[in-house]
Amino acid sequence: MLAALVRLQGPACGQPTRPPPGTWQHGGVTAATHSSLFPQAPDSADAVLEGLDPEQREVATALRGPVCVLAGAGTGKTRAITHRIAYGVRAGILQPSSVLAVTFTNRAAGEMRGRLRQLGAQGVQARTFHSAALRQLQYFWPKAIGGSLPRLVDRKIQLVADAAAACRIRLDRGELRDATAEIEWSKVTQTVPADYALAAAKAGREIPRDPAEIAQLYAAYEDVKRARAVIDFEDVLLLTVAVLQDRHDIAEQVRAQYQHFVVDEYQDVSPLQQRLLELWLGERDDLCVVGDASQTIYSFTGATPDHLLDFRTRHPGATVVKLVRDYRSTPQVVHLANGLLAQARGRAADHRLELVSQRAPGPEPAYSEYPDEPAEAEGAARRIRELLAAGVPAAEIAVLFRTNAQSETYEQALADLGVPYQLRGAERFFDRPEVRKAGVALRGAARFGGNDALLEDAVDLPSQVRAVLSGEGWTNQPPAGSGAVRERWESLAALVALAQDFSAAQPGATLADLVAELDERVSAQHAPTVQGVTLASLHSAKGLEWDVVFLVGVAEGMMPITYARTDEQIEEERRLLYVGVTRARERLHVSWALSRSPGGRPNRRPSRFLDGLRPGSGAAAGRAGVGGAGGAGGIERGFAGAAALAPVAPRRTQRSPARCRVCGRTLTDAGEMKLMRCEDCPSDMDEGLYERLRDWRAVQARRSGQPAYCVFTDKTLMAIAETVPEEEGELARIPGVGVRKLNRYGADVLAICAGHDVAEGDAED
Repeated sequence: MLAALVRLQGPACGQPTRPPPGTWQHGGVTAATHSSLFPQAPDSADAVLEGLDPEQREVATALRGPVCVLAGAGTGKTRAITHRIAYGVRAGILQPSSVLAVTFTNRAAGEMRGRLRQLGAQGVQARTFHSAALRQLQYFWPKAIGGSLPRLVDRKIQLVADAAAACRIRLDRGELRDATAEIEWSKVTQTVPADYALAAAKAGREIPRDPAEIAQLYAAYEDVKRARAVIDFEDVLLLTVAVLQDRHDIAEQVRAQYQHFVVDEYQDVSPLQQRLLELWLGERDDLCVVGDASQTIYSFTGATPDHLLDFRTRHPGATVVKLVRDYRSTPQVVHLANGLLAQARGRAADHRLELVSQRAPGPEPAYSEYPDEPAEAEGAARRIRELLAAGVPAAEIAVLFRTNAQSETYEQALADLGVPYQLRGAERFFDRPEVRKAGVALRGAARFGGNDALLEDAVDLPSQVRAVLSGEGWTNQPPAGSGAVRERWESLAALVALAQDFSAAQPGATLADLVAELDERVSAQHAPTVQGVTLASLHSAKGLEWDVVFLVGVAEGMMPITYARTDEQIEEERRLLYVGVTRARERLHVSWALSRSPGGRPNRRPSRFLDGLRPGSGAAAGRAGVGGAGGAGGIERGFAGAAALAPVAPRRTQRSPARCRVCGRTLTDAGEMKLMRCEDCPSDMDEGLYERLRDWRAVQARRSGQPAYCVFTDKTLMAIAETVPEEEGELARIPGVGVRKLNRYGADVLAICAGHDVAEGDAED
């Protein structure tokens, strides 16, 4: 059905415009990334341009023909393109309904729509690629194909599992995720099953299984979808492309509707998205693309900066505007970011943007070296606690790491100091399926280990844990690749390391002692998700920013990651660190550990990416001319059990007190804080649900022989009846619902909230 799609390639985008003079004053420009210039719509088209810097103004007024905006981190790209659209609409040059702005996340599309409304440009469509394509597909399907559009499945992993069963290929949960990722990559790169093995090898992909098996699974997956009359998200793009290619009348109807296109994050487009964009455009060239090749960090999903870098080749008459004025970060942070790219190699590096900070000077980036990973986590946690005491809001602090498996150490360190945190882009360590399953296996071994043949040769606690977890997928050597199987192994390896550390600290400890320790850690690490320090992987931090950023684990083997072997993979790791650095507005802390665990051999070294940038690491090996306000920086050597922290100047902004969600009064009573309202303020509680919960609680208390409040207090039941949670995450956020109670009673409570009857014998003893 689909015609062959050709991926355009060619030489690099042409030379950008000359940088502006350094003497230009921008006193009227507001911070580009987190303040709005116009709380109300400006009163004229010219007013839309007020406050833009010269390059942003150039973007806003270049309304005809192709425009390529090379926008560095923090330079106000969203501001530039929304003002561009608004100026065109307010000046009568663009019709709102004829403009389609596309980006990659619903959050970004929503932000763009909000800004356009503030600027008086209602009626402009701002959508993701998938959303725009789905809307068109739903409208034209009856005309192009007939009947109604097949059902769209939100998640394809069950379909992949069914396809694997049909092929008699056994896949565990991690392998299912990896195989699903390979299918998604194949579809966005327009690779059919028969060509998968060759295409994957050419792309240098780390394949989780034999390529022939993946190709067979891919073909079976497509058969399963056809048999069930369903489509997935990639099909939305593929089918829209097919309709626009095969039905010229429909293509012309779409082109008559949309005559002006804006594409954000253009460095992340896949070949399939590029093909769809070309079909939307037809022979026209009213297109504005915005991107930064130095922020390409999703190549494993099929994203490529080639389309951005080839833009001038495809559009020889294009206007190219380079945004380099960084309104987000201090000169010190910008200097480090520029230094990272100055040492980069490859095509993206040839088009790097040298940022120029527009902010007042701030503190130099702090570099800290620790003897081991727990000491590194403790040092970061102590520094964070001091920042909180100085008035920095917890939500303005982030700890960024390379892999999700690193989170557990930082979760524990923050929990030990009573610092609230929230985990972004990943499950909590002890909520991960593999960790839950490993906990069950360890608990069983602790109870019945005497009859377990696996433990016959285990002479100490660490060897017992290794023996038990070997049945869950742990091996002495990590698996190849970088997907879910590797992440699962890293989670299990973290448990093995925990057992080693626990045994060293408590000689003679048994498996039962370790299980008790794990239970305590699970309980201690359940923290609120409101106003918490953000823990996030570098990938999930893209597009976000904080006042203070801790980049942790910046050592060889983790940054770059061990399995990054080719030059292209190494350079993507460098770009990933660059993204991490540019998330910081004011303060940046970079740290590494010399060994994994206390007492281990100190055979690690700081990341090669810091060579020539951190103090004492020699001259930079890259190109000269690193811009920004430099400085020697400072290094501090941390050590286990000591803070060794520089004093932090207090900030004006203080932590917000808990306030009643009804009247706004400050709450001090613990019970009121649990409800987030005053005791005498009106309640929107579901009285019937509250009574059902009380009846259920009475049964549980009677069965367990303990007072009712030991199950849940009245205040907690009231909070549940007011919130009416629908899933575990919502229930877990209610004060008084800890991990133990969530595991024991969560299913019952959610069932009652959903209106189901819970039998007396359903609860766990």
